[in-house]
Amino acid sequence: MLTRITLFIFLFSLSNNALAFCGFYVAKADTELFNSASQVVMVRDQDRTVITMASDFQGDVADFAMVVPVPTFIERGQINVATQSLIDHLDAYTAPRLVEYFDENPCQQRRMYAEAATASVTADSVQLKALSAVEEDTGVTIEAKYTVGEYDILILSAEESSGLIEWLDVNDYRLPEGAEEVVGSYLKQGMRFFVAKVNLEAQLESGFSNLRPLQVAFESPKFMLPIRLGTLNADGQQELFVYALTRSGRVETSNYRTVRMPSNVEIPGFVKDRFSDFYRDMFTRQTDKENGKAVFLEYAWDMAWCDPCAADPLTSDQLRNLGVYWLDGGDANQSKRSASARPQDVFVTRLHLRYDGETFPDDLKFIETGDRSNYQGRYIMRHAWQGEANCPAATDYFAMVKDRNIIAGNHLANLTGWDRQQIAESIGVVELREEKWWQRIWKKQ
Repeated sequence: MLTRITLFIFLFSLSNNALAFCGFYVAKADTELFNSASQVVMVRDQDRTVITMASDFQGDVADFAMVVPVPTFIERGQINVATQSLIDHLDAYTAPRLVEYFDENPCQQRRMYAEAATASVTADSVQLKALSAVEEDTGVTIEAKYTVGEYDILILSAEESSGLIEWLDVNDYRLPEGAEEVVGSYLKQGMRFFVAKVNLEAQLESGFSNLRPLQVAFESPKFMLPIRLGTLNADGQQELFVYALTRSGRVETSNYRTVRMPSNVEIPGFVKDRFSDFYRDMFTRQTDKENGKAVFLEYAWDMAWCDPCAADPLTSDQLRNLGVYWLDGGDANQSKRSASARPQDVFVTRLHLRYDGETFPDDLKFIETGDRSNYQGRYIMRHAWQGEANCPAATDYFAMVKDRNIIAGNHLANLTGWDRQQIAESIGVVELREEKWWQRIWKKQ
């Protein structure tokens, strides 16, 4: 019986175990933000690509396997097992964040920046099922067999999609309706299939209870992620986070609209305890505005610094472990750097999409724009002065705070679709009226 298919990883199961995905969290917001979420780190330079794949579900590791279309033959040395902490750190560094400002006494003429709270996405692992031998009459060839960490790896090629599907069927993998057409399209492109299962003895010896992310390095002019197999029998919409690390600058999709999430918007202070709800509902509203067919930019920044930092930038060693080969002189065309050099030649892009087979019928294709301008999903709360304020300026200040709260409440309603009357009660005003479109044209900033 097939379980949910997630991302472009083709997951098969003989059990009824459901996939359970970790979510997208902020401090003091413990509820799961995004279900069915997967993460992919893509390092790209010229025709060289390193993909790190991480997703999370619960079940018996002996019952699961994954199949990933790859554009070229993969040698043993091109496969590696990463640690989840690398992706966790990258998640935290690129996460949309909530920034707080606290007003000082209005009778004084200065303000202070106080603190930043951040949201992040987590995911751990993929669990897999075993494969059996090739049937000679299917036209399927096992081109290579490897053991990497706790995984047994096969590299498969096939003459026809029907043969590959038959081979999978013979080996107890029931493909969903429509798989033959999708598999056939990959075969026409000359792609092979990367198949992984768990080596139970190796996993026991490794001491890891959760399976670690798999990494694959290859050379191909194609800068893409094949997601179509993962939509055929997915249980509802899937969330995908892509972290692209390049030399040149921001990455975006070339065959789907890449849209920036609203940012640098002021929202009411009570959202601090509901930031998970806020961001989830805002993302849903933005997705609906684009008819579910857009990829959203959540972060784009030079890895050498950040402002403010949700987490420290990754070190050179961490980036190399994700596949950024050029930091240690791995590229003969670049001057060598010391192991302690700061990662100044790495630009990170964080993309987020919610997809299914209807809204995203094609694989994701990417381009490097060369744009190194910085962007981050950033949401601002301003807290009013709570102490005594006995001066003429205080009257104007508290009137300004009321107007500011109403503006922030309208921003919140527009971004999330939350009920305006409930927002009004939360910010302490009688009514929250939406501005007319013409009222916003010539308003003084």
